Amino acid sequence: MRISHEAIYQALYVEARGALKRELVACLRTGRALRAPRARSKRKAWAHVTPEVLISERPAEADDRAVPGHWEGDLVIGLERSAIGTLVERTTRFTMLVHLPRQKGFGVIPRTKNGPPLAGYGAETMKNALAATVSALPEQLRRSLTWDRGKELSAHAQFTIETGIPVFFADPHSPWQRGTNEKHQRPTPPVLPEGHRPVPLERRRHRGSRGRSQRPPP
Repeated sequence: MRISHEAIYQALYVEARGALKRELVACLRTGRALRAPRARSKRKAWAHVTPEVLISERPAEADDRAVPGHWEGDLVIGLERSAIGTLVERTTRFTMLVHLPRQKGFGVIPRTKNGPPLAGYGAETMKNALAATVSALPEQLRRSLTWDRGKELSAHAQFTIETGIPVFFADPHSPWQRGTNEKHQRPTPPVLPEGHRPVPLERRRHRGSRGRSQRPPP
């Protein structure tokens, strides 16, 4: 008798009606209780990824990390469809968070298939937020940006025109090609676990100051 690898995964990962027990889900870093079969994930199309923006076309200097200015980015989605963007520089590991404000009408206009992206991480919003964030960088630190194949960066061509930063996309299911960003997101879950809403920085500072004397910085 032959059993496919997907059947084995489902037997290990799924229980009862297709979900792990709640106590086991709480132990998972991602919090995902279901496994999507690879056959289903392969149906996704990446029309915005053309041959000239594949990671194989990225400058060789980005690979050896000798020259700073090459960035890796990602999108982190939290509770109630809140989200932030992350940018990590490959040489210095300097990290920047990209604020993604929700659009007017979020929570008022009912969600519809192929409706307007009001949650804050649609292609146009992401492009504008990234452009605003990297515009503060000196020109020598704006050499390239590597992203996964998420559609939130489907406006990459316009982003490149506005900022001068070429965008390259990693291969499907290859997180190690953006390993610097992936690694620097791992300390984030205790502060911003998946499924939780990002807390504004000012509010976080306010919470942290409770019970402590207010002293001016040295």
